[in-house]
Amino acid sequence: MGAELIEDADDGDARGSLRRCAVTRRELPPEELIRFVADPSDTVVPDVTRKLPGRGVWVTCERPVVEAALKSGAFAKSLKRRVNVPADLPQRIDDLFLSRVLNAMSLANKAGLVSTGAEKVDKLLDSGKAVALVHGTDGTSEGRRKLSAKFTAIQRDKGRSAPIVDWLTIEQLSLAMGRSNVVHAGLIQGGATERLLSEAERLKRYRCVSGAS
Repeated sequence: MGAELIEDADDGDARGSLRRCAVTRRELPPEELIRFVADPSDTVVPDVTRKLPGRGVWVTCERPVVEAALKSGAFAKSLKRRVNVPADLPQRIDDLFLSRVLNAMSLANKAGLVSTGAEKVDKLLDSGKAVALVHGTDGTSEGRRKLSAKFTAIQRDKGRSAPIVDWLTIEQLSLAMGRSNVVHAGLIQGGATERLLSEAERLKRYRCVSGAS
């Protein structure tokens, strides 16, 4: 039996069920959508942890689809009442997702799971302990290419995936790490690393970024 399908608006928890996007009408798992609720002031807010009470509206986790939801009045239609939708909601979501990625990066660093700098990352790759790479998107393409190619080859030989996050800027990475000019970072296994990859993937999906992941 397939996953249960719930309509685009709901009254509770969605774990384990498919949801229908209020804009595209596609049926997707909750992880590929964003849940929205109306707060006590009837303002639409994103419920990224899917824990806020009240009737929810589900929209595909892609910025163009969220923008389409604003233009089409999808929130009011699904909630069946007038609501306030901030004009900058798409950007607010991007900022929120980015903040969660950088926070996860900071936590991974505090947990001792992160090595930074091309030389240290290269040594980490040689040790075979690296499970993910993060590059500043505005770093040199050659430096990113070399480390990524080496990591991918090592992981391929082990029969493992090679997650590479390369849609954050050097400034953003440096802010998360609490140091200047962080261009490359390698991560070892740990709960904070898994959270970082999950949050980074969601930001990537929202921004419709193509490429390595």
